[in-house]
Amino acid sequence: MANHKSSVKRIRQTLTKRLRNKYYAKTARNAVRKLRALTVKSEADEMYKKVSSMLDKLAKKNVIHKNKAGNLKSKLALHVNRLN
Repeated sequence: MANHKSSVKRIRQTLTKRLRNKYYAKTARNAVRKLRALTVKSEADEMYKKVSSMLDKLAKKNVIHKNKAGNLKSKLALHVNRLN
């Protein structure tokens, strides 16, 4: 167990942040999965905007790496553009 007040507080903060980041990352993964499953272009276009924004926000907050966000957005854009 930690001996200093500041380290006890840091442990609490780290746990809170980890749980929050885990939730947002999981939510983003599910959104990406749903977008990949879509087959209607109009629906996919709308959802792509939301998912792209979500990925950018996660990258900005360092929940996921910025290159990972870019790679996901690129792959999703290809998927959406291939739809009829």
